[in-house]
Amino acid sequence: MTSDSRTQAGTLYIVATPIGNLSDLTVRAQQVLASVDVIACEDTRHTSKLLQHLGLHKPLLSVHEHNERDRIEQVAQLLRKGQSMALVSDAGTPLISDPGYPLVQGLRQLGLPVTPIPGVSAIITALSAAGLPTDRFTFEGFLPHKAGSKREKLEAQAQEPRTLVYYEAKHRILETLQMMAEVFGPERPACVARELTKTFETFYHGTLPEILAQISADDDQQKGEFVVMIAGNPNPAPSSEVDSEKLFRLLLAELPPKKAAAVIAELTGVNKKELYQKALEIQGKA
Repeated sequence: MTSDSRTQAGTLYIVATPIGNLSDLTVRAQQVLASVDVIACEDTRHTSKLLQHLGLHKPLLSVHEHNERDRIEQVAQLLRKGQSMALVSDAGTPLISDPGYPLVQGLRQLGLPVTPIPGVSAIITALSAAGLPTDRFTFEGFLPHKAGSKREKLEAQAQEPRTLVYYEAKHRILETLQMMAEVFGPERPACVARELTKTFETFYHGTLPEILAQISADDDQQKGEFVVMIAGNPNPAPSSEVDSEKLFRLLLAELPPKKAAAVIAELTGVNKKELYQKALEIQGKA
């Protein structure tokens, strides 16, 4: 084992695991998983399969979105006792649209060491082969499930000049692409990656309506995990230089908060819910 892969007592290692092809696990990641005392994971059943593939047997500790805050002290105690630990998600790099942020934040605040072991990330993997600008991009994770909230979120991003990256589930992919075509326009270039690194990996290129037609035409193409990438707006509307708080005060003198927020959202493209909360705050100061 090299010095780079030898684990240190009392350290939590953030270990990236494959997103499909098990051969993508780095040598260093495998060595770290083999040498830690405990592995914290999103789903013990899923991680058990990975360890079985590697011929490893390790104590597992479940850390998921519903219990990770409760796990902070337990993990901290193990680290203080000199045990080394690895944190893995079901696939890819932990904390990237996956659980782990409260745990890592809590350990950092306690002064305990956290070390990343880099590897595969679906975002970077998809972007590298998408054929869209990658010098600047923004990752938005999963969109809201409800149609109204989803449309509102997309409308707030319609002027974004950077490449937009989303994750989407198979049972929502068609609805989401249809809504994106409506909000971003039928000419916006895009790329959708499906089942990255797996046997049926597929990339769809073209405008949003063209990609929607390709995926709609075959039920088999609606299965798996999707990364949706949209080219940024080439001609974004200039951002408003108006003092939003001053504008709010003027509007609130004539309009209810909800209506005032809607007017400013239309002018600036900022999320209406965020603006509504700001309107209530400003109204409370008056």
